[in-house]
Amino acid sequence: MNVLVVQLTFLPCGTIMKPNINHIGEHMAINFTLKNIPEDLYEKVKQRAERNHRSVNGEIIFLLDAATMPRPFDPAEILARAREFRERTRGFLTEDFINRAKRESRP
Repeated sequence: MNVLVVQLTFLPCGTIMKPNINHIGEHMAINFTLKNIPEDLYEKVKQRAERNHRSVNGEIIFLLDAATMPRPFDPAEILARAREFRERTRGFLTEDFINRAKRESRP
């Protein structure tokens, strides 16, 4: 089991928490500790960091940033997936089936 200390800096624009500011107004990094990291997960992050020429700390910051970024979506792709689902369920989810299910679950 590893204890890994990760140092993150959060700046004012679009941050997920208020930054620490020292006595002269400089932004300070926020430290937190990840505990009980499974050995295999730590090794995966370490290998990924090596492949990307980053430190483990830098890789974790990159992964956290990527995980919290809003994902762009393509309305055409969503519609295509909805149409595909509709085709796969054609004949099963009929309007009659849905209305009957609604009536049966109401008191």
